[in-house]
Amino acid sequence: MSPQHILQISELTKKVRFILESELNTVWLTGEISNFIAASSGHWYLSLKDAKSQVKCAMFKGSNRRVRLNTGGVPTNGQQVLVRAKVSLYEPRGDFQLIIEHMEDAGAGLLRQQYEQLKNKLNGLGVFNLAHKKSIPAHIQTVGIVTSPTGAAVKDILTVLKRRNPNIKAIIYPALVQGEYAQGDICHAIESANKRNECDVLIVGRGGGSLEDLWPFNEESVVYAIYDSKLPVISAVGHEIDTTLSDYVADLRAPTPSAAAELVSSDSSEQLNQVLMLKQRLIKALQSQLLLLNNKKTYLQHRLSQVHPEQQLQLQQQKADELTLRLKQVMLRNMSQLQNKPAQLNQRLLNQSPAKVIEFQQRQISQSKQRITQAMQNTLQHKRDDFVHLIEQLQIVSPLATIARGYSVTRNEKNQVITKVEQLLSDEKISIQLSDGHINAKVI
Repeated sequence: MSPQHILQISELTKKVRFILESELNTVWLTGEISNFIAASSGHWYLSLKDAKSQVKCAMFKGSNRRVRLNTGGVPTNGQQVLVRAKVSLYEPRGDFQLIIEHMEDAGAGLLRQQYEQLKNKLNGLGVFNLAHKKSIPAHIQTVGIVTSPTGAAVKDILTVLKRRNPNIKAIIYPALVQGEYAQGDICHAIESANKRNECDVLIVGRGGGSLEDLWPFNEESVVYAIYDSKLPVISAVGHEIDTTLSDYVADLRAPTPSAAAELVSSDSSEQLNQVLMLKQRLIKALQSQLLLLNNKKTYLQHRLSQVHPEQQLQLQQQKADELTLRLKQVMLRNMSQLQNKPAQLNQRLLNQSPAKVIEFQQRQISQSKQRITQAMQNTLQHKRDDFVHLIEQLQIVSPLATIARGYSVTRNEKNQVITKVEQLLSDEKISIQLSDGHINAKVI
């Protein structure tokens, strides 16, 4: 059975490239750099490999100029890196490749990757939805605090509570907030507070630190412990610039532990409390909406990248780099051929017969002579035609032609033409010219 449509190679590679880019889109992966080349165009070409596989990669100069590595910015073979890349296909050769958009040293980058992956997963499951948020009570009498009993965070919280509202009772649920056992401690403290049900709101947090220090508050078990809590939870982890997954799932986020204490001990009016809650809900709504818009933007950017001039230009620049390498090879081959060129030209010169050259030139001279003769004859004929035409024109205005129509010309003895009677004298001899001769006469 004959196929309905036979694909060209270029059609096949274009279809495969579209499938790869539309289905896989952006991926994160880590690996070891090998075969690294920094092209003169500014682009980087390399391979990423692990113990079993490797894949070709390209990182164009618009992206690689932002790379900051421990090696000083330029990758080296054998270096372990974390990259964000688009899966693609280099159509001219049909090679599967990655277009790297971001590169960093492996290590802290892996934690950020895990953070983003878990964040996207939990957001997709609806864990961060506003529908699950509980309102913070307007009048709080007892505050539960899940943190280290010896850390700076609990001291800051107790100081603020005492200063703003000494009547508020504080119950500390001690927990490790750093290290591999911290997530279990935090989950147990939250569950214990819910079982005992002796506080109006729960503050879960700690002071600032590195991403590794704050990592227990990004653990999935801690996120679900906050999500399942019946008590309203205020997340107060790190400083204002630090953001953990606990902040997204909590009913309210405070930028610092001290700020959390201020929120639960506020002596402002009920309207101010409502404004604060509405503000947090608005922020969450905006974050959720922003997430949706970012997903839509990513999709549209992918669609746009299919026809974007920059991507086409990058593809052409990659082709140019390949052609440059091929050109160098061709130039070397041509130089070798040019060394043999004089001998080839001498042989061709010997093959040219002088007699044939003379015969060819004589044939050209003969043809030129014929063309000149013909041109002269044509010119002479045109001149003859012009002369005849002039004679005809002259004949029309000639006095003889006038005489031939019955007129005559009279002259005196001085051969002057007589045009008036007073020019003549009596007995003067005159000559009258007719069309067929002259008449001599005398004036009477």
